[in-house]
Amino acid sequence: MRGPPTATIFVAVPERPAVPFPADFLWGAATASYQIEGAAAEGGRGPSVWDDFSHTPGKVANGHTGDVACDHYHRVEDDVKMMVEMGLQAYRFSISWSRVLPEGRGRVNDEGVAFYSKLVDLLLDHGITPNATLFHWDLPSGLEAIDGFRNRDTASYFADYAALMVDALGDRVKMWATFNEPWCHAYLGHAAGVHAPGMRDPKAAVTVAHHEQLAHGLGVQAMRAERSDLQLGTVINPSNVRREGSPDADEDEMRTIDGIHNRWWFDPILKGEYPADLLDDLGPLADAIRPGDTAEIHQPLDWMGINYYYDILVRGVRADESSVNRMLAYPTVQNTTESDRRPVHTDMGWPITPEGFTNLLVRLHTDYDNLPPLYITENGCAYDDPIVDGRIADRRRIEYLDLHLRAVRDAIDQGVDVRGYFEWSLMDNFEWALGYDKRFGLVHIDFDTLERTPRDSAAWYRDVIKANEVPAVEG
Repeated sequence: MRGPPTATIFVAVPERPAVPFPADFLWGAATASYQIEGAAAEGGRGPSVWDDFSHTPGKVANGHTGDVACDHYHRVEDDVKMMVEMGLQAYRFSISWSRVLPEGRGRVNDEGVAFYSKLVDLLLDHGITPNATLFHWDLPSGLEAIDGFRNRDTASYFADYAALMVDALGDRVKMWATFNEPWCHAYLGHAAGVHAPGMRDPKAAVTVAHHEQLAHGLGVQAMRAERSDLQLGTVINPSNVRREGSPDADEDEMRTIDGIHNRWWFDPILKGEYPADLLDDLGPLADAIRPGDTAEIHQPLDWMGINYYYDILVRGVRADESSVNRMLAYPTVQNTTESDRRPVHTDMGWPITPEGFTNLLVRLHTDYDNLPPLYITENGCAYDDPIVDGRIADRRRIEYLDLHLRAVRDAIDQGVDVRGYFEWSLMDNFEWALGYDKRFGLVHIDFDTLERTPRDSAAWYRDVIKANEVPAVEG
C-alpha cells in the first residue's frame, strides 16, 4: 500500500467520438458485504477476520471499523431504489459468510439468509439482475480460529457454504462467483500483513492461495450438484507488470510477480496446472499442493470476472535503498519495487493506465484458448471531490471511467468476449485498511449522517447505460 496522496487533476482532455457497446451488454455496479452492510453484531451475524482486524489498534486508518459502514443492512430498500434511479441493469454484491453461518460451518442463521433473500427479491422486483459473490475476504472468525484457509479443511467448509447459498437463493440468483480477488486475501493478508488476518508469513500466503483455488473448484462442484441452471464463475484481479523508472526492474523478478499475481490464478482454472516456473520459484513454500488438486480446481466455468484498476509499474532497488524485500506481497522478490508515483494519479496513488486494460484483456484472450466470456466486475477510482451547493462535480472520476470503458471497447474490437461492466463502487464504503478515507463511490456517503448524495458521475453513468454507449467528448 502506498502513502497518502497529493491532490492532482487530469491534463486537458482530447476530443473523442461516442463509443457504442454491443446490444446485449450488461451494465451494473458492485459492492462487498463488510464494506457496506454494517450491523456487524446484529441479526445473528458472527464476527469475521475483518471485525477482528479493524478492532485491533493500528491496523486500520483512524481506527475505523465496518461496524456501521454504510448501514446497508437497514437501508437496503432505499439503496435498491437508488440503483433503480441510476438505471442499473445488474448489481454485484457479496454475501457475508458469517452472517449466514456465524461460525463458518454448522449452525445456519436463518435471519442472515433472509436478509439476502430480501435483497434478491427487491432487485428482481425492480428488474435488476443479481450477481452474488461468496467470498470477498471476510472469513468467519470461527474458521480463522482453526487456521482459516491455511487449513485445508476450510476448502470443504467453503463448498458446504456454497451449496447452502445455492439451495437458499439459486432459484432466483443465477449468476454466481466463488471468490473475489483471492490474491488479496492470500498475499495482502498473509504475506504483506496489511489486510486481515495481518500475517507476514510467505509460506502461509502460498498455502492460502492454493487452498482458495481448491475451495473454488470444490465450491463449483457443490453448486452444480445443487442446480444445473446456474452461471458460475470466479473473479480475479490481474494486472500487467511493466518497467517504469530507474534502475530497470529485474526481468526474472518481473516474471515472478506476474506469476504470483496473474498466472497462479488463471492457469489451474483454465489449464489444469500451476505454472512450472513459479513452482520452481516458490519451492517448499508451495508444498500444500497435493496430487489431484489441480483436477479439482480445473472445473468448467460459464464466465470469469476481471477486476482492473491499474498496471503494476516496477523498477529496480537503488543503491541507496535497502535490498530487503520491497514488495512483501510477492514472496521471493527481493530487488524490485514499485515505481515512483506518477504526477497524475488517483487518491490511492495508483497510476492511470487505460491502455494497459486493453492489453491485459487481449493477453488473456490470446493466452487461454478456453477463456470463458468475461465480465468487468470491478473498475473505478478514488477521488474525494467536495459537495458544493448539494452537487459533487467529480470530473476526474468521469474521465477515468470514460477512458477505461473505451479501453474495454477496444478489447472487444480485438475479439475479446466481454459481456458486461460493473463499476466500483456503487457508493463510498469502508475501504479496508484505509478505512473511510478513500472514496470510490458513484454515490457520496456522509459517514456521520449516512446521507447518500449521487455524484455527477452517477448521472453520467446512468446516461451511458441508457444509451448503451460512452458519449462523445469535446476537446
